[in-house]
Amino acid sequence: MDPTDWIGKTETRHGAVTPVLAGMLGGALGHAAASPMPMAPGAALPPLWHWVAFPDFLPLSELGQDGHPRLGRFLPPVPLARRMWAGGRLRFDGALHVGEDLKRRSEILSVDEKEGGTGRMVFVRVGHDIAGAGGGRLTEEQDIVYLAMPDRFTPPRAIPLPEAPAFRETVPMGPERLFRFSAATWNAHRIHYDLDYAQRVEKYPALIVHGPMQAMLLMEAAMRHAGGVPARFRFRGVHPMFHDADLLLMGEATADGMTLCSGAPAGHQGMQAEIGWAA
Repeated sequence: MDPTDWIGKTETRHGAVTPVLAGMLGGALGHAAASPMPMAPGAALPPLWHWVAFPDFLPLSELGQDGHPRLGRFLPPVPLARRMWAGGRLRFDGALHVGEDLKRRSEILSVDEKEGGTGRMVFVRVGHDIAGAGGGRLTEEQDIVYLAMPDRFTPPRAIPLPEAPAFRETVPMGPERLFRFSAATWNAHRIHYDLDYAQRVEKYPALIVHGPMQAMLLMEAAMRHAGGVPARFRFRGVHPMFHDADLLLMGEATADGMTLCSGAPAGHQGMQAEIGWAA
């Protein structure tokens, strides 16, 4: 099967962030500096929390070795074993709410093959249009990259942390936080909870901190420091973050928003992001 045959494939689903699910997510994201997490029905849903609203309740028999759903259903059957959510772009129009019905229309926008420093790579761009029953809406594009499984860990180029950010916060990491986030997002990818698999099969030195968790933590910190709800947000992972080191959150103001990054105490960035207050 040619993965490019999946371009234009669509899927429509309904979901919701129930109060119980909001509580689970809040328990995974909470830290000393964070604002109280909304859990009551009808409360405004923090931006990016829609990521937990559409779990894929597949039987275990339909999962691959890595814990992800097997390819070939909605996502194309790319013949490369390592899968990563590399980044994305979002625009927000009004608020979604805890407990309301959400409708998501998804489409495979592109499938592109490239050669990189680690060999063959396939990039799949997925578009989502999400509407809430109360009138809120967002559009999103996700970049998913597929790579061959490596025979050893080769870290990407380290990008230094900002020297004088407007804020710098520390979020403790550990297997408990990663487990809670995997449970709240119904994410069975084994690199986040199975240390033996992460080291032996995917050749990482430790468990991987979820990219979506880093994006949500950066979003919450930016809103808390700037006091506003965003109109747009974009992010991309530049270096894996590991469970055995605290996660740093940093931000700097720009003319119409903030530049953000997560980072490691060793001094390099993990995720880069931009937030804008005007559409």
